[in-house]
Amino acid sequence: MSSALFSPYKLAGLELANRIVVSPMCQYSADDGCANDWHLMHLGMLANSGAALVVVEATHVERSARITHGCVGLYSDDNEAALARVISQCRRAGTAKFGIQIAHAGRKASAQKPWEGGGSLRTGQDPWETIAASPIPFGDGWHAPHEATEADLNRVRDAFVSSFQRAVRIGFEEVELHMAHGYLMHGFMSPLSNKRTDQYGGSFENRMRFPLSVARAVRAVVPKNVVLGARITGSDWREGGLTPDDAVAIAKLLKAEGIDFICVSSGGVAGGIHNPTEPGFNVPIAARVKKEAGIPVRAVGLIVKPEHAEEIVAKGEADMVAMARCFLDDPHWGWHAAKALGADVARPVQYARAGPKLWAPAAAKG
Repeated sequence: MSSALFSPYKLAGLELANRIVVSPMCQYSADDGCANDWHLMHLGMLANSGAALVVVEATHVERSARITHGCVGLYSDDNEAALARVISQCRRAGTAKFGIQIAHAGRKASAQKPWEGGGSLRTGQDPWETIAASPIPFGDGWHAPHEATEADLNRVRDAFVSSFQRAVRIGFEEVELHMAHGYLMHGFMSPLSNKRTDQYGGSFENRMRFPLSVARAVRAVVPKNVVLGARITGSDWREGGLTPDDAVAIAKLLKAEGIDFICVSSGGVAGGIHNPTEPGFNVPIAARVKKEAGIPVRAVGLIVKPEHAEEIVAKGEADMVAMARCFLDDPHWGWHAAKALGADVARPVQYARAGPKLWAPAAAKG
């Protein structure tokens, strides 16, 4: 019996060997936005993981848009050259296609790296001013952002366009907007973080005005043969916040702007909110978005076991599944999933002798 997870999939001009995606994972290790040898090692490892697509971590459109001092950016020629070097080497050695997630951290910018505490940068740690939909801190102990002005929004929109143009020049086969996790565009969408009274606040239509303008501007410069997606929130997991009904409505609006697929994540809009912890907690929301918005969907959120990923795709709940930490734990997760599901996966020729056809332990059951 053939595996749904390991069946090929075509999305716009992109042909994927299977439905497995390595989700963007911040490494907090860049040099003034420039990817370096750590990223070469990290992404090079994932390029041969068995996943059809590897998505580069949240990559920021301005220096002040970064989450931390160590976050990757695509706002300068140096950033572009550094990332181009890394991706070129990874492509040369690996089997995966590459995508990139483009972001603005909004009020969650100017933060410490996780291993330094993860809170707001303190005096002496080179903090910077941030912008958001409203001047509300992300959580206790966080700085208050400035309410974004019309000039700020015009500048940021142009910065998104520039970063996507750089990503296309680098040659990414897939590019995606980060519209979740409490960052700038999610901050505009959610009534928990957007308390504006102008044309960008209040009603759902007003709260979507700026994010949709960014999607429209980006689609205008991304060629149709390059897949353009968006990661959105399926739920804010707090009363008064965005709900799965809103996720469906958001997906419909983005589809109308020419977005090719939706990645359904959730949470992160404010400090102190905890996501559910059961495996695949976003999958039911993703299934709703896929069915009701009529758009290809990628599901993410504690999907760890091959059998679970197989079930999600086989049942039509999502077209692709994205995983993060399980690939850090097992860089050949895709190989082992293929074995568990009776499928095959591309390996570099240098590693072929560790495959099931040439090595008995790899072929053994159990």
